[in-house]
Amino acid sequence: MTQNAQSGDITDRIAQDLKDRLSKDGEHLQVKDVNGEHVGTVDHLDGDQLKPTKTDSPDGQHHYVPLSQVESMDDVAVYLNVERGTLA
Repeated sequence: MTQNAQSGDITDRIAQDLKDRLSKDGEHLQVKDVNGEHVGTVDHLDGDQLKPTKTDSPDGQHHYVPLSQVESMDDVAVYLNVERGTLA
């Protein structure tokens, strides 16, 4: 399997895990950067991107985080593989 295929499989698995988690609970997961700093709270998935709530946004607007920037998740948070200041 090529690395791109593996990355795609991981992205698909993370997306499905997030969809399952968000449909199971009303609670929204935190989004934390690679340093563990709070970036936002997941509102929902929009295609292959996380859409954090706009209440956590410094400009009060919705922003998106590509699933390619998601490293992992647990019952509390989605963990990114980038720093807050370098989000796409």
